[in-house]
Amino acid sequence: MSEPKKKIRIGDLLIQNGVISEEQLSTALQEQKRSGRKLGKTLIDLGYVDEDRLLNLLSKQLNIPFVQLRHFQFDNDLVKRLPEANARRFRAIVLSEQQGELLVGMTDPMDIFAYDEMVRILQQTVKLAVVRESELLDTLDMVYRRTDEISNIAEELEDELGEDAFDLADLTTSGDDSEAPVVRLLQSIFEDAVQARASDIHIEPDESVVRIRQRIDGVLQEHVMKEKRVNAAVVLRLKLMSGLNISEKRVPQDGRFNIRVKGRSIDVRVSTMPVQYGESVVMRLLDQTEGMLNLDATGMPAAIRDRFRTLVSRPHGMILVTGPTGSGKTTTLYGALSELNKPEVKIITAEDPVEYRLPRITQVQINTKVGLDFATVLRASLRQDPDVILVGEMRDQETVEIGLRAAMTGHLVLSTLHTNDSISSAMRLVDMGAEPYLVASALLGIVAQRLIRKVCENCKDTYNPSEQERIWLRTMQPSALDSSIPYVKGTGCYQCSNTGYKGRMGVYELLEMNEAMLDALRRDDTAGFTAAARKSKSYRPLELCALDLAQVGETTLDEVFRLSATLEEHHEPNQAEKLSLS
Repeated sequence: MSEPKKKIRIGDLLIQNGVISEEQLSTALQEQKRSGRKLGKTLIDLGYVDEDRLLNLLSKQLNIPFVQLRHFQFDNDLVKRLPEANARRFRAIVLSEQQGELLVGMTDPMDIFAYDEMVRILQQTVKLAVVRESELLDTLDMVYRRTDEISNIAEELEDELGEDAFDLADLTTSGDDSEAPVVRLLQSIFEDAVQARASDIHIEPDESVVRIRQRIDGVLQEHVMKEKRVNAAVVLRLKLMSGLNISEKRVPQDGRFNIRVKGRSIDVRVSTMPVQYGESVVMRLLDQTEGMLNLDATGMPAAIRDRFRTLVSRPHGMILVTGPTGSGKTTTLYGALSELNKPEVKIITAEDPVEYRLPRITQVQINTKVGLDFATVLRASLRQDPDVILVGEMRDQETVEIGLRAAMTGHLVLSTLHTNDSISSAMRLVDMGAEPYLVASALLGIVAQRLIRKVCENCKDTYNPSEQERIWLRTMQPSALDSSIPYVKGTGCYQCSNTGYKGRMGVYELLEMNEAMLDALRRDDTAGFTAAARKSKSYRPLELCALDLAQVGETTLDEVFRLSATLEEHHEPNQAEKLSLS
């Protein structure tokens, strides 16, 4: 069997090649002794050597290939021949098989113990390659999904339920909870969702199957379980975890609980709803591990971020963040609160629900069943001597008017609206019954935002827009047809699950009030306000901000057109226009 070359001291190798000095090696050895990490990783973390240079040296010295995993096409069955626990422990992954030999990528190909263990487990000749640790860890998360495990546990749970489904409560509250199949099934579902970076989990009973769908980068991906009877057991367990009424199956219920998955603290918001074949459950996953975001971490462009930061530093007035559900409004508002959260500033929030728990901030959970609505909390908050008030949503005339008066009387009020863009938001307040002069006196600015998918960096490639896309581009911005602009598209690869997209980013427009806009607001002049807003030098519509991202290769034109509501209003070009674009 193939074996690693004789033991090489990484430090000596780097000194011989003039990469590090004796002093740097001595410092790294001391740090290694303190931290317990491997020397190569320690040298990289200290900045003494570049990871690629170190791996290339090892590749040359050991006469083994250096494989870049981001460009590698994996065979699922082949990879899983090395169990996940061993792959993570040894920092290794099976890459390919040729003539009875397995090529295995390792971050440390000189680890003799790991090599011997892999040969024992794989029972086959093993040849080694060297890979980047960062790429390996990302790849392991993508390769070792829990879909097979979920199906196997679901089968086990179906068998255990037998013909009688009335013992579900006994089954799901048995003494040895950790071994109950329903608990292991849920654990696998949550682990798979966290690995796949899902924001929501949908559990939906159908006539003959149960569908588990995960929202990844804003798009649902489906896994089907044939064991339809496990749905009742899963829903019951989730209700118990959420503190909901397990005997009530006729009305929707909402709850929440916290779990730890892969060392991360995840807040889970649960919503149940009776449907034709049982109860449907949707869970929103909120990762509490990262703590509160600041504005710099939201991804807001620097120019807009600086103007927005100036707005939230004002002592009083109202600032709105608008967009549909799931557009990242809460993240932006919490980013603003992180800027304002200081010992000398009193902040009160009214939220439905409270998504992230924030230190030093008084957070109130809305409960309409007992009359604790936004207007009631807002009115009470004004007697709590606040400097800043965050209202989760402007839902009715009373809340709007109290918020506007609070903004006029020395408080900074932050809130959200469900509108399409920033221009329509100001007039929406008037439509909701607020006096135009109140809106004009209190409103400072409006942020409108959306989330769009980022093109996968691993498989993105340049392409020429189609004829229809060129027609749209001409309507949006004629200069966007410049042939030198490198538009990109994802071809689909292992890392992005063949979607061409990986991750999401925000698109923002910021409308700051000026005298012309405020004058139109006072007169309740919608057309005048719209015209004044579009003439504002600092205003740039959402679709053009998204187009800017497509022109620098961050996203695709498909995402820009999906975002742009104005495209639906564009006329179908006539034949002369089509010819002029050809």
